[in-house]
Amino acid sequence: MSPPRDDLSGTDPRHDAALTRLDRLAWLLDSALRIPGTPIRFGADAAANLLPGIGPLVSKGVSAWLILEAARLGVPRPVLLRMAGHVALDAAIGAVPLLGWTADIFLRANRRNMALLRAHLARPPPDAGDPPNHVAPTPRSPG
Repeated sequence: MSPPRDDLSGTDPRHDAALTRLDRLAWLLDSALRIPGTPIRFGADAAANLLPGIGPLVSKGVSAWLILEAARLGVPRPVLLRMAGHVALDAAIGAVPLLGWTADIFLRANRRNMALLRAHLARPPPDAGDPPNHVAPTPRSPG
């Protein structure tokens, strides 16, 4: 299985290169390898957890970089927090031997984060001519 193709091409040329790079990274971390004879895929994140201490630290650092790149692409704070939650859950479960390796195979935090990033970028930007979404304060009457 190869990395996913960028299906948002043409939406914003500035995002195309970043999406392609981040998609490849998420694929490498979560799905690059397949267990022979099964449809089960895993990536460098699961393999890194075989190296106690440094492996999980490096893989979660790369996952954090993916979130930082999402922030640079304008993803709002609630979505970034959800992305961070995926990585935090992966790290918490990953701290438990065997369970952590299994979780890395099935949770795929980085692929989930890419789905959130793509969903955000697929939304049309707010039109600059639209009025802001707020209600003007009601004037107070004297006395």
